[in-house]
Amino acid sequence: MAREPNRGGRRDDRRDENPEFADRLVAINRVSKTVKGGKRFGFAALVVVGDQKGRVGFGKGKAKEVPEAIRKATEQARRGLVRVPLREGRTLHHDMEGRHGAGRVVMRTAPAGTGIIAGGPMRAVFEMLGIQDIVAKSLGSQNPYNMIRATMDGLKREASPRSVAQRRGKKVADILKRPDAPEAAEAAADAEA
Repeated sequence: MAREPNRGGRRDDRRDENPEFADRLVAINRVSKTVKGGKRFGFAALVVVGDQKGRVGFGKGKAKEVPEAIRKATEQARRGLVRVPLREGRTLHHDMEGRHGAGRVVMRTAPAGTGIIAGGPMRAVFEMLGIQDIVAKSLGSQNPYNMIRATMDGLKREASPRSVAQRRGKKVADILKRPDAPEAAEAAADAEA
């Protein structure tokens, strides 16, 4: 009896269910375990996944072969996606700092045309997130795992004006309005008169 293709298994159906996600391999590490007969080698991979429209996640995977480690890391990254609100779809709403262990990163908003000014693992996170203009600096640990976790910690704390207004029970215009601007203009007009 001939088997019908794609019957009984879901493996082929799930192969490329999320083609809109891009992934970036950040680090690959060869690890060895000493056993009686010699050494056994394995690989650990660190991958960042994002849709370049405000969602990003990272994952790590370990396996005996590199492709399998990358596949495991990519699956874990897709399970742990985080949505980050972006201003005009290109930069952050406000400056922030992220920490994880000895890792510490500072992220600042930037005007249009600045580009991504960030190092290694942080750059991968920003590119997968879809940020076009940002200035970032890593001040602590240079370990890529800690740098990415510190970056994600900062991005999770990002608050959009809409979420702040909703939390305070105000309108977005009240949040964005600068309280000192109208009074300063009136004071300048009074000084001239």
